[in-house]
Amino acid sequence: MAPYSSPSSRGIARPVVSVALLALCSLTLSACGSSEGKAGADGAGNTATTKVTDATGTKVDVPAAPERVVALSEMDLDASLALGVEPVGLTAGRGQKGAPQYLADQAETIPVVGAVTGPDIEKVVQAKPDVILAGQLADEQVLAQLRRIAPTVVTIGGTKDWKKALRLTGTTLGRTNEAEKFLTDYETRAAALKTDLGPRAGTKVSVARYSAKGTAVMQQGVFISDVLKDLGFTRPGIQNEQGEGHSTPLSDENLKEIDGDWLFIGTLDAGTDSELLAELARKPAYGQLGAVRDKHATVVDGTKWTSLGGAQAAVSVLDDIRKAMVK
Repeated sequence: MAPYSSPSSRGIARPVVSVALLALCSLTLSACGSSEGKAGADGAGNTATTKVTDATGTKVDVPAAPERVVALSEMDLDASLALGVEPVGLTAGRGQKGAPQYLADQAETIPVVGAVTGPDIEKVVQAKPDVILAGQLADEQVLAQLRRIAPTVVTIGGTKDWKKALRLTGTTLGRTNEAEKFLTDYETRAAALKTDLGPRAGTKVSVARYSAKGTAVMQQGVFISDVLKDLGFTRPGIQNEQGEGHSTPLSDENLKEIDGDWLFIGTLDAGTDSELLAELARKPAYGQLGAVRDKHATVVDGTKWTSLGGAQAAVSVLDDIRKAMVK
Protein backbone atom coordinates (compact mmCIF):
# COMPACT_ATOMS: atom_id res chain seq x y z
CA MET A 1 0.00 0.00 0.00
CA ALA A 2 1.36 3.41 -0.88
CA PRO A 3 2.46 5.48 2.12
CA TYR A 4 0.04 8.14 3.24
CA SER A 5 1.08 11.69 2.47
CA SER A 6 -0.32 14.44 4.63
CA PRO A 7 -1.75 17.56 2.98
CA SER A 8 1.49 19.37 3.81
CA SER A 9 3.58 16.75 2.01
CA ARG A 10 1.36 16.77 -1.09
CA GLY A 11 1.74 20.49 -1.62
CA ILE A 12 0.77 23.73 0.04
CA ALA A 13 -2.28 25.65 -1.02
CA ARG A 14 -1.36 28.85 -2.77
CA PRO A 15 -3.12 31.82 -1.16
CA VAL A 16 -3.67 34.75 -3.49
CA VAL A 17 -3.01 38.28 -2.35
CA SER A 18 -5.65 40.73 -3.53
CA VAL A 19 -4.82 44.12 -5.02
CA ALA A 20 -6.29 45.76 -1.93
CA LEU A 21 -4.14 43.64 0.32
CA LEU A 22 -1.00 44.46 -1.63
CA ALA A 23 -1.92 48.12 -1.35
CA LEU A 24 -2.25 47.69 2.39
CA CYS A 25 1.20 46.11 2.49
CA SER A 26 2.74 48.96 0.56
CA LEU A 27 1.16 51.61 2.76
CA THR A 28 1.41 50.03 6.20
CA LEU A 29 5.01 49.42 7.21
CA SER A 30 3.77 48.36 10.61
CA ALA A 31 2.20 45.28 9.06
CA CYS A 32 4.32 44.60 6.01
CA GLY A 33 7.88 44.82 4.88
CA SER A 34 10.70 42.86 3.37
CA SER A 35 13.42 40.74 4.93
CA GLU A 36 15.48 43.93 5.03
CA GLY A 37 12.88 45.86 7.04
CA LYS A 38 13.93 47.28 10.40
CA ALA A 39 10.68 48.76 11.71
CA GLY A 40 8.78 47.05 14.50
CA ALA A 41 5.11 46.13 14.28
CA ASP A 42 4.12 49.58 15.53
CA GLY A 43 6.35 51.31 12.98
CA ALA A 44 8.65 52.65 15.69
CA GLY A 45 10.06 49.54 17.36
CA ASN A 46 13.63 48.28 17.61
CA THR A 47 15.74 49.16 14.57
CA ALA A 48 18.60 46.77 15.35
CA THR A 49 18.69 43.68 13.15
CA THR A 50 20.59 40.44 13.00
CA LYS A 51 21.23 38.20 10.01
CA VAL A 52 19.92 34.64 10.18
CA THR A 53 20.59 31.82 7.73
CA ASP A 54 17.42 29.76 7.56
CA ALA A 55 16.93 26.03 6.90
CA THR A 56 17.05 26.60 3.12
CA GLY A 57 20.32 28.54 3.28
CA THR A 58 18.55 31.87 2.71
CA LYS A 59 19.99 34.81 4.65
CA VAL A 60 17.30 36.90 6.34
CA ASP A 61 17.63 40.15 8.32
CA VAL A 62 15.39 39.91 11.37
CA PRO A 63 14.80 42.26 14.30
CA ALA A 64 17.31 41.64 17.09
CA ALA A 65 14.44 41.30 19.56
CA PRO A 66 11.21 40.39 17.72
CA GLU A 67 8.02 41.34 19.52
CA ARG A 68 5.32 40.07 17.16
CA VAL A 69 5.98 36.53 15.95
CA VAL A 70 3.75 34.47 13.69
CA ALA A 71 4.30 30.69 13.90
CA LEU A 72 3.25 28.82 10.77
CA SER A 73 3.84 25.25 11.99
CA GLU A 74 3.22 23.21 15.11
CA MET A 75 6.97 22.98 15.68
CA ASP A 76 7.35 26.77 15.43
CA LEU A 77 4.58 27.29 17.96
CA ASP A 78 6.06 24.70 20.32
CA ALA A 79 9.55 26.20 20.05
CA SER A 80 8.40 29.80 20.51
CA LEU A 81 6.46 28.96 23.66
CA ALA A 82 9.34 26.84 24.97
CA LEU A 83 11.62 29.87 24.58
CA GLY A 84 9.23 32.21 26.38
CA VAL A 85 7.78 33.96 23.33
CA GLU A 86 4.01 33.96 22.76
CA PRO A 87 3.23 34.29 19.04
CA VAL A 88 0.56 36.66 17.75
CA GLY A 89 -0.61 34.08 15.21
CA LEU A 90 -0.45 30.30 14.80
CA THR A 91 -1.22 27.61 12.27
CA ALA A 92 -3.75 25.01 13.38
CA GLY A 93 -2.24 21.63 14.19
CA ARG A 94 -2.78 18.48 12.18
CA GLY A 95 -6.40 17.43 12.66
CA GLN A 96 -7.02 20.41 14.97
CA LYS A 97 -9.02 23.63 14.78
CA GLY A 98 -6.35 25.44 16.76
CA ALA A 99 -3.12 24.59 18.54
CA PRO A 100 -2.15 20.95 19.08
CA GLN A 101 -3.90 19.56 22.13
CA TYR A 102 -0.73 19.38 24.22
CA LEU A 103 -0.19 23.14 23.69
CA ALA A 104 -3.83 24.18 23.90
CA ASP A 105 -3.64 25.75 27.37
CA GLN A 106 -0.54 27.80 26.49
CA ALA A 107 -1.93 28.95 23.17
CA GLU A 108 -5.65 29.41 23.86
CA THR A 109 -5.62 33.18 23.20
CA ILE A 110 -3.45 33.10 20.06
CA PRO A 111 -5.37 33.75 16.81
CA VAL A 112 -5.31 31.09 14.09
CA VAL A 113 -3.84 32.42 10.84
CA GLY A 114 -3.60 29.23 8.80
CA ALA A 115 -3.94 25.47 8.55
CA VAL A 116 -1.67 22.52 7.76
CA THR A 117 -2.36 23.22 4.08
CA GLY A 118 -0.93 26.74 4.32
CA PRO A 119 -1.30 30.24 5.79
CA ASP A 120 -4.18 32.61 5.26
CA ILE A 121 -2.22 35.57 3.92
CA GLU A 122 -4.78 38.20 4.90
CA LYS A 123 -4.88 36.92 8.49
CA VAL A 124 -1.09 36.95 8.62
CA VAL A 125 -1.14 40.62 7.57
CA GLN A 126 -3.73 41.39 10.24
CA ALA A 127 -1.44 39.88 12.90
CA LYS A 128 1.15 42.61 12.09
CA PRO A 129 4.20 40.38 12.57
CA ASP A 130 7.76 41.60 12.70
CA VAL A 131 8.99 38.02 12.10
CA ILE A 132 7.34 35.00 10.47
CA LEU A 133 8.49 31.49 11.35
CA ALA A 134 7.59 29.51 8.23
CA GLY A 135 8.19 25.97 9.44
CA GLN A 136 8.85 23.63 6.50
CA LEU A 137 6.98 25.75 3.95
CA ALA A 138 8.50 25.15 0.51
CA ASP A 139 6.07 26.91 -1.83
CA GLU A 140 8.09 29.78 -3.28
CA GLN A 141 4.99 31.75 -4.28
CA VAL A 142 3.64 31.67 -0.74
CA LEU A 143 7.06 32.44 0.73
CA ALA A 144 7.34 35.47 -1.57
CA GLN A 145 3.97 36.72 -0.31
CA LEU A 146 5.04 36.24 3.30
CA ARG A 147 8.34 38.04 2.74
CA ARG A 148 6.39 41.09 1.58
CA ILE A 149 4.73 41.11 4.99
CA ALA A 150 7.73 40.58 7.31
CA PRO A 151 11.13 38.85 7.49
CA THR A 152 10.36 35.16 6.96
CA VAL A 153 12.50 32.30 8.24
CA VAL A 154 12.05 28.67 7.15
CA THR A 155 12.92 26.91 10.40
CA ILE A 156 12.56 23.21 9.55
CA GLY A 157 15.01 21.42 7.27
CA GLY A 158 14.52 18.32 5.19
CA THR A 159 15.31 16.01 8.10
CA LYS A 160 12.65 17.69 10.27
CA ASP A 161 15.18 17.68 13.13
CA TRP A 162 13.42 19.40 16.04
CA LYS A 163 16.70 20.20 17.79
CA LYS A 164 18.10 22.06 14.78
CA ALA A 165 14.77 23.84 14.37
CA LEU A 166 14.81 24.91 18.02
CA ARG A 167 18.33 26.32 17.71
CA LEU A 168 17.41 28.23 14.55
CA THR A 169 14.25 29.55 16.20
CA GLY A 170 16.32 30.60 19.22
CA THR A 171 18.69 32.53 16.96
CA THR A 172 15.77 34.15 15.11
CA LEU A 173 14.00 35.23 18.29
CA GLY A 174 17.12 36.39 20.12
CA ARG A 175 16.78 33.46 22.54
CA THR A 176 19.92 31.46 21.74
CA ASN A 177 20.81 30.87 25.39
CA GLU A 178 17.30 29.72 26.20
CA ALA A 179 17.39 27.24 23.30
CA GLU A 180 20.71 25.77 24.44
CA LYS A 181 19.48 25.48 28.02
CA PHE A 182 16.34 23.68 26.87
CA LEU A 183 18.39 21.21 24.84
CA THR A 184 20.80 20.60 27.71
CA ASP A 185 17.89 19.91 30.05
CA TYR A 186 16.33 17.57 27.49
CA GLU A 187 19.55 15.60 27.05
CA THR A 188 19.90 15.29 30.83
CA ARG A 189 16.36 14.00 31.18
CA ALA A 190 16.72 11.61 28.24
CA ALA A 191 19.96 10.19 29.67
CA ALA A 192 18.36 9.72 33.09
CA LEU A 193 15.37 7.96 31.54
CA LYS A 194 17.61 5.70 29.46
CA THR A 195 19.45 4.69 32.62
CA ASP A 196 16.23 4.04 34.52
CA LEU A 197 14.85 1.96 31.65
CA GLY A 198 17.74 -0.44 32.05
CA PRO A 199 17.49 -3.38 29.60
CA ARG A 200 14.16 -2.02 28.33
CA ALA A 201 16.07 0.78 26.59
CA GLY A 202 17.01 -1.70 23.85
CA THR A 203 13.53 -3.11 23.30
CA LYS A 204 11.37 -2.68 20.20
CA VAL A 205 8.96 0.23 20.49
CA SER A 206 6.13 0.74 18.03
CA VAL A 207 4.26 4.01 17.48
CA ALA A 208 0.93 4.12 15.65
CA ARG A 209 -1.97 6.46 15.06
CA TYR A 210 -5.62 5.55 14.71
CA SER A 211 -8.41 7.55 13.09
CA ALA A 212 -11.49 7.14 10.92
CA LYS A 213 -9.07 6.32 8.09
CA GLY A 214 -7.72 3.37 10.03
CA THR A 215 -4.33 2.52 11.51
CA ALA A 216 -1.01 4.06 10.47
CA VAL A 217 2.55 3.62 11.72
CA MET A 218 5.25 6.22 12.20
CA GLN A 219 8.38 5.36 10.26
CA GLN A 220 11.84 6.93 10.18
CA GLY A 221 12.25 10.59 9.27
CA VAL A 222 9.65 11.93 11.70
CA PHE A 223 9.90 13.57 15.11
CA ILE A 224 8.94 10.63 17.32
CA SER A 225 11.48 8.33 15.71
CA ASP A 226 14.27 10.78 16.62
CA VAL A 227 13.17 10.88 20.27
CA LEU A 228 13.07 7.07 20.44
CA LYS A 229 16.61 6.92 19.00
CA ASP A 230 17.80 9.16 21.84
CA LEU A 231 16.62 6.48 24.27
CA GLY A 232 18.26 3.58 22.47
CA PHE A 233 15.03 1.93 21.35
CA THR A 234 14.80 -0.19 18.23
CA ARG A 235 11.75 -0.29 15.95
CA PRO A 236 9.82 -3.25 14.56
CA GLY A 237 9.34 -4.10 10.87
CA ILE A 238 8.75 -1.27 8.44
CA GLN A 239 9.15 1.29 11.23
CA ASN A 240 12.90 0.88 10.68
CA GLU A 241 12.48 2.19 7.14
CA GLN A 242 12.31 5.75 5.88
CA GLY A 243 8.70 6.77 5.30
CA GLU A 244 7.63 8.63 2.18
CA GLY A 245 4.84 10.50 3.94
CA HIS A 246 4.24 11.54 7.50
CA SER A 247 2.70 8.17 8.38
CA THR A 248 2.04 4.88 6.60
CA PRO A 249 -1.49 3.42 6.55
CA LEU A 250 -2.11 -0.25 7.26
CA SER A 251 -4.99 -2.60 6.55
CA ASP A 252 -6.35 -4.80 9.34
CA GLU A 253 -4.59 -7.71 7.63
CA ASN A 254 -1.25 -5.96 8.19
CA LEU A 255 -1.99 -4.80 11.72
CA LYS A 256 0.92 -6.93 12.95
CA GLU A 257 3.18 -4.14 11.67
CA ILE A 258 2.29 -2.06 14.74
CA ASP A 259 3.36 -4.84 17.13
CA GLY A 260 6.48 -4.56 19.25
CA ASP A 261 7.70 -5.16 22.76
CA TRP A 262 5.89 -1.94 23.60
CA LEU A 263 3.20 -0.09 21.68
CA PHE A 264 2.24 3.58 21.95
CA ILE A 265 -0.87 4.41 19.95
CA GLY A 266 -2.43 7.85 19.69
CA THR A 267 -5.25 9.80 18.12
CA LEU A 268 -5.48 13.41 16.99
CA ASP A 269 -8.93 13.89 18.48
CA ALA A 270 -9.33 12.97 22.14
CA GLY A 271 -13.11 12.75 21.65
CA THR A 272 -14.17 11.19 18.36
CA ASP A 273 -11.01 9.22 17.68
CA SER A 274 -10.90 7.75 21.19
CA GLU A 275 -14.24 6.11 20.46
CA LEU A 276 -12.77 4.69 17.26
CA LEU A 277 -9.78 3.46 19.24
CA ALA A 278 -12.15 1.49 21.44
CA GLU A 279 -13.45 -0.16 18.26
CA LEU A 280 -9.88 -1.03 17.27
CA ALA A 281 -9.34 -2.66 20.66
CA ARG A 282 -12.23 -5.00 19.94
CA LYS A 283 -10.73 -6.27 16.69
CA PRO A 284 -9.26 -9.80 16.98
CA ALA A 285 -6.10 -8.80 15.09
CA TYR A 286 -5.40 -6.07 17.65
CA GLY A 287 -6.01 -8.35 20.61
CA GLN A 288 -3.51 -10.84 19.20
CA LEU A 289 -0.64 -8.34 19.21
CA GLY A 290 2.11 -9.31 21.62
CA ALA A 291 2.29 -5.81 23.13
CA VAL A 292 -1.45 -5.93 23.82
CA ARG A 293 -1.34 -9.41 25.35
CA ASP A 294 1.58 -8.37 27.58
CA LYS A 295 -0.27 -5.21 28.63
CA HIS A 296 2.46 -3.12 27.06
CA ALA A 297 0.11 -1.00 24.92
CA THR A 298 -0.42 2.62 25.96
CA VAL A 299 -2.81 5.21 24.53
CA VAL A 300 -1.08 8.57 24.09
CA ASP A 301 -1.85 12.07 22.81
CA GLY A 302 -1.36 11.79 19.06
CA THR A 303 -0.95 15.54 18.64
CA LYS A 304 2.46 15.32 20.31
CA TRP A 305 3.49 11.72 19.46
CA THR A 306 2.29 11.36 15.87
CA SER A 307 2.34 14.86 14.40
CA LEU A 308 5.13 17.33 13.59
CA GLY A 309 6.35 17.49 17.19
CA GLY A 310 8.75 19.94 18.77
CA ALA A 311 10.73 20.80 21.88
CA GLN A 312 7.99 20.62 24.48
CA ALA A 313 6.51 17.57 22.78
CA ALA A 314 9.85 15.79 23.13
CA VAL A 315 10.02 16.41 26.88
CA SER A 316 6.41 15.35 27.30
CA VAL A 317 7.08 12.13 25.36
CA LEU A 318 9.89 11.33 27.80
CA ASP A 319 7.41 11.71 30.65
CA ASP A 320 4.91 9.41 28.91
CA ILE A 321 7.55 6.74 28.36
CA ARG A 322 8.75 6.95 31.95
CA LYS A 323 5.21 6.51 33.24
CA ALA A 324 4.54 3.52 30.97
CA MET A 325 7.85 1.67 31.08
CA VAL A 326 9.78 2.50 34.24
CA LYS A 327 8.54 0.39 37.13
